[in-house]
Amino acid sequence: MGFDIAVYVNENGETAPLNAPGKLVVYRKRQGSWKVCREKSFNPASVEGMAGLRRMMDEIADIMGSCKIFVGQTVTGIPYYELEKSNCTVWEMQGKPGDFLDYILYCADDEQSLTSKTTAVVIPVPSEIGEGRYRVSIKEIQDSGGGITSKQVLQPFLRREKFFELEVICSHVPPWLEAEFAAGALNGEILEGGKKIIISKTCCG
Repeated sequence: MGFDIAVYVNENGETAPLNAPGKLVVYRKRQGSWKVCREKSFNPASVEGMAGLRRMMDEIADIMGSCKIFVGQTVTGIPYYELEKSNCTVWEMQGKPGDFLDYILYCADDEQSLTSKTTAVVIPVPSEIGEGRYRVSIKEIQDSGGGITSKQVLQPFLRREKFFELEVICSHVPPWLEAEFAAGALNGEILEGGKKIIISKTCCG
């Protein structure tokens, strides 16, 4: 029996909010790689009232079947309540499934092992500290060896977000980030002996 994870994605194949049009895709890990088991498109805007929303969630539950992990960009209100009622674990993630499926599988395995010293690794998200300025600490994930990488944390933000400056607090400078600086793909400076990085980007639009 494989391990299934259901992900709600948009037309670009990235996670979508559960109140936006999208497609529910159930992935299963087989022979070391993730394959699509089943999928179905949904348009929450077209459902009428709470009863319609509950019917849609019943349909989602049918497609999920024995799968008990649901991933979306944001999951709130009735959909969240219905998923919880079905004993589903709800994850809010950004990006493409390939960026996080292995991490969720790792966390699920970790939880099932019920080791007393298990500590959940929370995925850090940059927080705004001023107009266009953000800060994030990746020290915890670097120190924990918990299966998620600095690249998985920072790249989605660097690719999509409009920002002026991102301050990264770290234990050491990620080699891939040094390479981006050297190649001129990103502007940045390394401070405090590699414990802090300032990445600059011009806001646009």
